[in-house]
Order: sequence, then C-alpha cells, then structure tokens
Amino acid sequence: MRVFVTGASGHVGSAVVPELLEAGHQVVGLARSDKSAAALTAACAEVHRGDLDDLDGLAAAAAAADGVIHLAFKHDAMFAGDFDSAVAADLRAIETLGDALIGTGKPLVTTSGTLMFAFAGLQDAATEADALDAGPRIDAENAVIALAERGIRSSVVRLTPTVHSTLDHNGFIPTLISIARSKGVSAYVGDGSNRWPAVHALDAARLYRLALESAPAGSRLHAVDDEGITLRQIAEGIGRGLNLPVVGIPPTEAEAHFGFLSAHVQADNPSSSTLTRNLLGWKPVHPRLIEDLGQGHYFDAPAPAPR
Repeated sequence: MRVFVTGASGHVGSAVVPELLEAGHQVVGLARSDKSAAALTAACAEVHRGDLDDLDGLAAAAAAADGVIHLAFKHDAMFAGDFDSAVAADLRAIETLGDALIGTGKPLVTTSGTLMFAFAGLQDAATEADALDAGPRIDAENAVIALAERGIRSSVVRLTPTVHSTLDHNGFIPTLISIARSKGVSAYVGDGSNRWPAVHALDAARLYRLALESAPAGSRLHAVDDEGITLRQIAEGIGRGLNLPVVGIPPTEAEAHFGFLSAHVQADNPSSSTLTRNLLGWKPVHPRLIEDLGQGHYFDAPAPAPR
C-alpha cells in the first residue's frame, strides 16, 4: 500500500515507518519542519509538508493514499496547558481524513490511549470491548469507529501510558527520570501499588501495521504487553538507573513533586490485549519495561527538563 502517516517522525512514528517499509509498503510522512522532513527522507519515506491545521493538505494526502495511519497529536500544546485545543485539532484532523476516505473501503488507523479508562474510574482491567460515551480524545475514538459504517476500514490503537524504547526521548519515562534527577529521589505516591500498562515501541509499530493490513472495520485494539506494572516498580527501576533513593510520598505532596504528571502517576490503569492478540495474531517480542530500564539507554544522557 501507499500509506500516509501523520506524526511519522515522532517517537512511535519513527518505529512505524521502518516497520511499514520493511513489509513492502510505500510511506508518505507528514512533516511540519525541515528536521522532520530530513528524518523521513533519511528513512527512505516520501515527505508531505504540512501540519494538523492544514486540513486541505491532509485531505489531499489521504485521498492519494491506499491507507492512513494517524499518529500526530499536538503534544506541545498539551504540555503547555492547552489540552483542549490539542484535542480539538486531533478531532478535526480525524474528521478530515475520514471525509477523504468515505466509501473507499481503505483502512484508517488512528491513536487513542488506555489511560482514559483510569480517569473514567474503571475498576477492572480495561479491555478492547470497553468504550466510553464522550470526553477528550474519546470523541475522536468514537468518530473513527463510526466511520466503519461509512465505507472505511477504520480502527483505533489504544497506546499505553509508557511506549518505551531507545526512541523514547520525551515520554512519561524520560520525564519521570528528569523529575527524579531534579529532586534527588525517585518517588511514587502512597504505597505505589497503582499500575500502568506498557509496550515496546517496536511491538506497537507491528500492531499498527497489522491493523492497517487486516483489522476489521470498527476495531478497537490494545497495544499492551505489560498489563500492569506498579508505579513503585517503575520508581525502583529509575532509582537503580540513577543510583538514587526510592521513596513514597503522600498524595498531598504529589502535585508539588510531579507537577502536571501528578494525576497520571496516581492512576491505576491495568489493561489487557487478549482480544487484540487473538484477532490479529499480534505477539510482543521486545523487552518489557523493567527490562528496558535495566538496559541503561534511558540514563545515558540527561532527560528533558520537567515540563
């Protein structure tokens, strides 16, 4: 297929593009900067210059493709505190991509997350069968699923809070490492028994390719390998990597210590991928999070300063 990929030079995109090329697909990647364009050219992908606000450009690129994978999100706006505008831009982009593909039977694979179920108060492990009625990013997910009724082979890949690999330079793990460096301790909240799921970026990339190639219309998929690692285990892995003490802090101190991540590090988000594995034959093969932390690459250079 000729595949249009948004977010093609980002963390997950940098794994998805080679995965697609190695499987024989052609890739056209969206690039909003010279740096992103150069990275795509170096990866042997074609470049489509633009961004998520260039709706005409998105529509043209989608119409010219045999399939679309949408990975881009305005993380800079989100980390600057303008989450609402980032969510709105994502929904507009998805609606634009969908309009360009209606009636074609072509695949559209987009991105969501498991963490929304923790914030919605789900008590059990989240599964692919779980869905929410409305909310930030949930509206976009539901819009994609609805496109299955309009002649598009649409699917959504829900990513875990931690998509880890040597490509991960700005995600939650590098940010937690930066916080630990600045505070002199690697911390968790309360007893640290709350859980995050996790997946290696290369395993997630394979799932995106499988979804593009064969996911049934209207599929919700989970890119989950570790179903639930306690935040204490994550803090201990960071503590070992930085040779720092590991401490528990009370919830009243979470915001002062973790900043914008305070709610995330207290979320309990166990998640399953059993249905995804059975549906597409997806099987993660790369290191799990604690093993990946033990390989040391996250600690080779200073992580970004806390946002």
